[in-house]
Amino acid sequence: MTPDEIARLPYRPCVGVMLANSRGEVFVGQRIDNDAAAWQMPQGGVDKGEAPQDAALRELWEETGVSADLVTVAAQTEDWINYDLPHELVPRIWKGRFRGQKQKWFLLRFHGADSDVNIATDHPEFSEWRWLPTSELVANIVPFKRAVYEQVLAAFGDALREPGA
Repeated sequence: MTPDEIARLPYRPCVGVMLANSRGEVFVGQRIDNDAAAWQMPQGGVDKGEAPQDAALRELWEETGVSADLVTVAAQTEDWINYDLPHELVPRIWKGRFRGQKQKWFLLRFHGADSDVNIATDHPEFSEWRWLPTSELVANIVPFKRAVYEQVLAAFGDALREPGA
């Protein structure tokens, strides 16, 4: 695909989840489909007719096994945050229909135990997971998503500093 063809493609509607434990660390998973370091927070598409918050809770369950009763929605981004895929990935991901994603992010406070996390789901996305301090988050994310993660951290900064974040 040419750069002009890619520029005309739409963004895929998507949600992202920043799952924070009681120490203020966030969940990241190593993508199962990537041998290189490719850590990310849970994210996924919004189904037709689905509310973004419902999509966020569904994606959290599908990717981590964490159920909605173990979290509290603490914040969400006011606006959608866009990112473009690297040009060489566009034809291979989502059948070349999207140039990247527009994401609505949710900060969820986790009230469960580590044993409540189960990445061995029906359709696993992660090969391993860990809690990561927010100060280390951006440096551990694939480069083309780093600007998104910086915006998410900025949007949730005050809420992350609140007790129990």
